[in-house]
Amino acid sequence: MIYKTEAGGQEILRRYGEALKSWPVPAEHRRVSTREGETFVVVSGPAGAPPLVLFHGSGTNTVMWLADVAEWAKHLRVYAVDMIGEPGFSARSRPALDSEAYALWLDDVLDALGLTRVAIAGMSLGGWLALDYATRRPERVTRLALLCPGGIGRQTYGWVFKTLLYKPFGKWGLRKSMKAVAGVDANETPEIADYLGLIFTHFLPRREKLPVFDDDTLKRLTMPVLAIVGGRDAMFDSHETAGRLEATVPRASVTMLPDVAHSITGQTGPVLDFLRG
Repeated sequence: MIYKTEAGGQEILRRYGEALKSWPVPAEHRRVSTREGETFVVVSGPAGAPPLVLFHGSGTNTVMWLADVAEWAKHLRVYAVDMIGEPGFSARSRPALDSEAYALWLDDVLDALGLTRVAIAGMSLGGWLALDYATRRPERVTRLALLCPGGIGRQTYGWVFKTLLYKPFGKWGLRKSMKAVAGVDANETPEIADYLGLIFTHFLPRREKLPVFDDDTLKRLTMPVLAIVGGRDAMFDSHETAGRLEATVPRASVTMLPDVAHSITGQTGPVLDFLRG
């Protein structure tokens, strides 16, 4: 079960379907069968262009790429995947993170889409998923772009106390929590904050701690890797993330945004430059 109530889950998915109507470029909606159940993928861009697979963060879905996909799809064939066990149109399955289950699921997704080797971009949990796959299947990943990825720097929990502090204060408290945890300001992006508020109200996030990749595992990343992290990230130690990547991944490039929190936006151009490099 990933929703507090079925009615709440259906409202999240209804709003998601409405949001997908504003996808800024022509797109095909694909539903592919995998060992973990059906997986939903939004496909955009020229059919013959190099493939890019996108993994969103926890508690979100493919619409988090709305601001990026128009530019990326000019040059790349973009496959935005709804991760299983998250508030999107994919199966609600949540296999153990410390297993090969997610790599096997992604094998099924890529095979169903006819993709042999791909570039991957992932944010937060999606960054962890991208890393997990790239370390297990390095021969299938050409480039790796990571935004505030999990699984490298220490996972922090101070934000939990802030959310508990704000919880009794209704909608105001929810918005304060979103700013404290993710850096999402309801005054600057009211529509995004409203939708995230709906998700946070009805969605049951994973309680499983993200496995941390050891140095030997990170050294398997022989492809070019770009990591963009926020210096004020409340969920992961970004400085440790940067340091470990620079020390272990031979072709890593790390950008530290000192005044940015966990939610990283406005990086469409730098990510595209890296992917086309």
